[in-house]
Amino acid sequence: MQPRKIPMRQCVGCREMKPKKELVRIVHSPEGEISVDFTGRKAGRGAYICRDASCLAKAEKSRALGRAFSAEIPAEVYDTLKKQLEAEDA
Repeated sequence: MQPRKIPMRQCVGCREMKPKKELVRIVHSPEGEISVDFTGRKAGRGAYICRDASCLAKAEKSRALGRAFSAEIPAEVYDTLKKQLEAEDA
């Protein structure tokens, strides 16, 4: 029996390929809403970011999430991500 293949995704901040479970998914829903998807199951286009504040800062500075979705990213999305990362570090 072969071992299960681990799904890999690229972080929009550091551009490194990492296992999907190590990353946080941000989703652009068909209705046009952009939100943080902690379950990884919401419908829509997804972009992934490391659970690291420096990667989030890089992505915000380079507007990588906006480019991934071809849309403006609301400040609330970045705030939610920052709070989540701080909670995981504590």
